[in-house]
Amino acid sequence: MTLNILFAALPERWGEYEAPLRAALDALGQDYVLSTEMAADQVDYMIYAPNSTVQDFTPYTRLKAVLNIWAGVEAIVGNQTLTVPLTRMVDTEGLTRGMVEWVTGHVLRHHLGMDAHIVNPDHAWAPTVPPLAPERPVAILGFGALGQACARALTGLGFPVTGWSRSAKSIEGLTSDHGPDGLKRVLQNAQIVVLLMPDTPETANTLNAETLSWMPKGAFVINPGRGPLIDDAALIAALDSGQIAHATLDVFRTEPLPKDDPFWAHPKVTVTPHIAADTRPASAAKVLAENIRRSEASEPLLYEVDRTAGY
Repeated sequence: MTLNILFAALPERWGEYEAPLRAALDALGQDYVLSTEMAADQVDYMIYAPNSTVQDFTPYTRLKAVLNIWAGVEAIVGNQTLTVPLTRMVDTEGLTRGMVEWVTGHVLRHHLGMDAHIVNPDHAWAPTVPPLAPERPVAILGFGALGQACARALTGLGFPVTGWSRSAKSIEGLTSDHGPDGLKRVLQNAQIVVLLMPDTPETANTLNAETLSWMPKGAFVINPGRGPLIDDAALIAALDSGQIAHATLDVFRTEPLPKDDPFWAHPKVTVTPHIAADTRPASAAKVLAENIRRSEASEPLLYEVDRTAGY
């Protein structure tokens, strides 16, 4: 049986994905057709990005699964026309490694106080020695695959890391807490907070005026997760008061970040243009092909989205 696989994403992504996908699919030993154009009622699998022109899944009557090439699914998970299994991208070779490197780099940057040396227009000689990693508690809010990978890397460098999630998790070799009371405990102890939660109604404004006030004065915020996790006005107020020393932000409520957004000009904010992690076609193609193999073999899909949880 020939499998019909539709690639439904922006046209420029096809050029990046076609060759890796064909290589990964060829390795399955299954006849297939992979195309950006296909009759809706003939599609078996859809490799998908939420900014695709495909938003109504009703005509895809033969569809078995939608395989998202993004880690985030907030733009598609609520689509009522999508009734088949939906997977999100967890790419440990590419996306996860990229996130670990970005998070580790910025944690070390703030821990070592590197900004004062990189930008020093007054040529000030201020030999302030930073603490060692075991003296710098780090919290990671969102303890899924990405959060755990970052926690292991930072723990390996000696940082005391505590992960937080809404529900309890027991992960060998890592420390974690959960629930509303756990969030307060984690934030009260964290000098650096990294946000890696999904964007759901429950996670919106997790960092707000109240929760920011729980953090030690002069703490740092790093957000490579989702823009709505932070109340922007509350963060700016906390930066202005000195409660938060600096915020490094990779994600925003509106992207690209408007040129007149106050984050651009704020002296205590670093803006990076949503580059903390990205799906790498070469490694992501292997994940996509593996899920097609699993579906055909009636095995559980990797990283299937829980529609009730939203991720």
